[in-house]
Amino acid sequence: MFNSATTNKFKSIVRIASVITLVTATAGVQAKGDLTRKPQELPDLVLGSDVSDYAMSHKEYKMETGQSYKLNIVSSGLKEYAIEAPEFFASIFLRKVEAGGMEIKANGLTQLEFEDAGEAEIYFVPIKPGHFRFFSRGLEGKGMEGTFIVK
Repeated sequence: MFNSATTNKFKSIVRIASVITLVTATAGVQAKGDLTRKPQELPDLVLGSDVSDYAMSHKEYKMETGQSYKLNIVSSGLKEYAIEAPEFFASIFLRKVEAGGMEIKANGLTQLEFEDAGEAEIYFVPIKPGHFRFFSRGLEGKGMEGTFIVK
C-alpha cells in the first residue's frame, strides 16, 4: 500500500486543498465597508391620494439582505395612518428615522403613526430574508397593505 512518507504527502496535499477551498468559498462573502452607508433609495410609500383616501402608492418592495436602504413614507393627511410591519421591523438593522426635522436613533420600530400630512424617512439594512406584510392598522380591508420581499 502506501508508506508513511506517501501518506504524509497525501495528508499535506489534502490540507492545502482544504485551505484553498475555504479561502475561495468565503472570498465573496466578506463585507466591503460600512453596510449602513450609501443607502439605496426605495420609491416613496405615499398614503392617500386625490383619487382615494385609502390609496397606497406601492404594494410591494423588493430588497436584499446586507444592502442599506432608505424608505420615505409620505402621509397625505387625508386620514390618520398607522403603518406597521412587525415581522419586518424585527428583521432589520434600524439605523435611524428622520421626521419633523429630527433624527431618531432607536433599537427598533413598532409603528409610524401620521395624524396629519407629513413624512418620515427610515434608514435600515435587512438582515433576514422572507416575505413580510406591511399595513395601515385598521385600514387593511380598504386595501392599505403590501409586502416587503427580502432575498
